[in-house]
Amino acid sequence: MKGSVVGTKPLRVAVKEKYSQAALRAKTGARSVCCGDTASVENCCDPITSNLYEPLQAGEVPDLAIKASLGCGNPTALAELKSGETVLDLGSGGGIDVLLSARRVGPTGKAYGLDMTDEMLALAEENKRKSGLTNVEFLKGEIEHIPLPDRSVDVIISNCVINLSGDKDRVLREAFRVLKPGGRFAVSDVVVRGDVPAAIKKNMELWVGCVAGALTDYEYVAKLARAGFDDISIEPTRVYGVQDARAFLKGEGIDVDAVAHEVDGKFISGFVRATKPISATCCGPACCA
Repeated sequence: MKGSVVGTKPLRVAVKEKYSQAALRAKTGARSVCCGDTASVENCCDPITSNLYEPLQAGEVPDLAIKASLGCGNPTALAELKSGETVLDLGSGGGIDVLLSARRVGPTGKAYGLDMTDEMLALAEENKRKSGLTNVEFLKGEIEHIPLPDRSVDVIISNCVINLSGDKDRVLREAFRVLKPGGRFAVSDVVVRGDVPAAIKKNMELWVGCVAGALTDYEYVAKLARAGFDDISIEPTRVYGVQDARAFLKGEGIDVDAVAHEVDGKFISGFVRATKPISATCCGPACCA
């Protein structure tokens, strides 16, 4: 990541601290939350992290994987995974999407999870053991530097993590590099629609994405195209209205009613799709670092 900061902390440090704390909370039996330690934390986070997985899906993974989830969507439900495919989850956390993916691709497929946080990786390994799945592997590393070979993955998924990176262009170039020609990029992420005043945008990003960094829809599309991707689309899966953020914004000293028209419906959880062209036999100078 580049020199982004949240408050007085570098972005990477803030992200690692937040996800370390989430893993430790999950091990105590508490469900992870995304908005920090405020009196209204459950109310402000509920529209984002709750009810993302169907009961049948939740029943396929250990309870600790659900408790550690900090996602904003359900990429495994939308990625159309096929038997025998190799899947990589960027920022895999406690492993919920990796384990669900492993079941979708079956014993002839493989599901990798990549995370930089020791506590989350330990939790993911525990969830892997409890699941009994053998086609799962968790890797330690950064999503800006994926520790896998070129053209080794069929599908890349991610759940509200790319927005946390300070170098999203590098992340997308790396995703393009490790995908096979014809491979699919299929991630859930926080996206901003249209123009939002900078001060309000920062506060809303802190609420919706845990730390600031969400791209606008047109920025996301442009970055994917520059990385080499085709067939790019963003499908809204949840749209956040001003009522969803009311408690959080009031806690930040913002007159919610005065800015309602500037934020209502502007922040979404979106399913971002793209494809690596079949003709992409190598990553090429335009997309590789």
